[in-house]
Amino acid sequence: MTLIQELTQQASTGALMQAQHLKRFSAAEIREAIQGLVATEQADLAYALGDAGLSIYPASEDMLAMNGLLAVMRSDWPQAVELLEDLMYIQAERTQPFTYVMLVRALRCNLDPLRAIQVVQQGLAAYPEQMELTAEALDLEAYADTMQAPSGYTH
Repeated sequence: MTLIQELTQQASTGALMQAQHLKRFSAAEIREAIQGLVATEQADLAYALGDAGLSIYPASEDMLAMNGLLAVMRSDWPQAVELLEDLMYIQAERTQPFTYVMLVRALRCNLDPLRAIQVVQQGLAAYPEQMELTAEALDLEAYADTMQAPSGYTH
């Protein structure tokens, strides 16, 4: 029985999967199950599985990436930033463009445009032709320009 089948069966009976049963599955299998739950609009179960998977595999790229996306779905910007930064730390030079983009967006939503600018610059250094990173950089540049423009306010 697949993880998604077990979760669905247990959810229908009101039972929760025990951690020892979840440990039978790899981080990749848990990620795939979360993707299936999100695709079928079972967000609460996906969040619970994400939390459980992260507790079992705290340094897993699969779990950090998926839980970072789940945090974005919940608009939990501090958690999204933390998880995506952890993912970037683990991946180092293997960090994917999508991770940079998602972290930049989470930082912007978390009201940290200065850190977002740093991350977008780091991403563009690794992926200079990446269109989404370029678009984020332009948006952040426009934002920075508005913050430096005189307001016309006088005392």
